[in-house]
Amino acid sequence: MKFTAPESDDLEISVIPLIDVILVLLIFFMATATFDQNSRIKVELPEASSDATPAADQALIVQIDSEGRYFVNNSEVINSRIETLKSALQQQGGDPAKQSVVLRADARTQHQAVVTAMDALAQTGYRNLSIATVRASESP
Repeated sequence: MKFTAPESDDLEISVIPLIDVILVLLIFFMATATFDQNSRIKVELPEASSDATPAADQALIVQIDSEGRYFVNNSEVINSRIETLKSALQQQGGDPAKQSVVLRADARTQHQAVVTAMDALAQTGYRNLSIATVRASESP
């Protein structure tokens, strides 16, 4: 048996598998690079305790009944226009940036009345807003 080497020593390197691997790596890095943006957002989460802390100021109470009438600290606002509500809020005095507001709306109140009250509060400078709710009764 005679073994002979081939006459030409031309070795061929197939680059097709190398291209496949590079494309898979490229797709992998492109897919994982989009998740990196979420880690750049720095969010400091608030802390909560079960103990109620007393408020430094008495909260401003804005109430909306089922017909859409507004009450600011138990005083009825003349009409339901946003300008009238803003002037009633401005008459309360105090610093709107520091004053806390409790918004109490009837469950049957139209959504527009609540949005109007929130808009009037924002336009007059109130930023600390709480929406009053009641605990839902547990049904069996």
